[in-house]
Amino acid sequence: MAGLEKVNQTTITEFLLVGFETRPELQITLFVMFFIIYLSTIAGNILLILTVWTDHHLHTPMYFFLSNLSFLETGYVSNVIPRLLVSFLTQDKTISLPGCCIQLYVFSFLGTTECFLLTGMSYDRYLAICRPFHYVTLMSSRTCFLLAVASWTCGFVAPSFTVIMTSKLAFCSQGEINHFFCDLTAVLRLSCEDTSIIKVTSLILASIITLAPFVLIITSYIYVILTILGIPSTAGRKKAFSTCSSHLIVVSTFYGALIIMYVVPSGNQSLDFNKVFSLLYTVVTPMFNPIVYSLRNKEVKGALGRVIHKMLLSPKM
Repeated sequence: MAGLEKVNQTTITEFLLVGFETRPELQITLFVMFFIIYLSTIAGNILLILTVWTDHHLHTPMYFFLSNLSFLETGYVSNVIPRLLVSFLTQDKTISLPGCCIQLYVFSFLGTTECFLLTGMSYDRYLAICRPFHYVTLMSSRTCFLLAVASWTCGFVAPSFTVIMTSKLAFCSQGEINHFFCDLTAVLRLSCEDTSIIKVTSLILASIITLAPFVLIITSYIYVILTILGIPSTAGRKKAFSTCSSHLIVVSTFYGALIIMYVVPSGNQSLDFNKVFSLLYTVVTPMFNPIVYSLRNKEVKGALGRVIHKMLLSPKM
């Protein structure tokens, strides 16, 4: 009997992503809404990348990191939303076990990378405002490249153990994931085995990956704010603050949702609560990042205008 039970536990080859439980007539509305969000996010981030790489005025460390962040955001939404759109349109909410593990890995990989990229961006702002005379030396092209490579490498390596261990688990007969993507917390709840090691490892990694960069970012901005307050002219203070206000907005949104989701003990949190906060950094943040950085930055607005002008004129030429 024990052997038969083990076979039944391991025969699951796919999961059912519950997603957003709504009336059938609302599915098309949700499809249209998320489709528009997806296209807007992809278009906004790709346009921002093209603007940074084609306008020589933006060939600086800050915009180098910003283009990396925009590339990452396109991966974020492409990892989650297309599968969600299919489920709205066809009502097919199944996802294979390998597909679920791949989605889980890509999500963790990009989330980890974003934590370190945002830290690199805050370090860049710290040097630009607090140590302007040493900025060119300390934040060289080589330093930027190494910081970006280190961020992507950490993102690639960090979630490997957790995802590999999760893929080897046995799952019970009811494979319903109460989420709109393969979130680790929701997946582990379906396992028939002891997942305490994975949960502890995941919590330790999430705490290090989330809190350590967050502390570095907060420390950087304490020095930045103190330096800005020491600038004698009002115009100088406004100009200095405008260079980092966009980054502060993005950091606050991203880390706020992330800490609540993965660091704060989740005993009293429902999965519906997790879905809402997951939307913040999987859908909302990637869509609004290009808008935040563009509207609050004169250099980016000017460069975007030049790029769009060239794109509109190119067919006529």
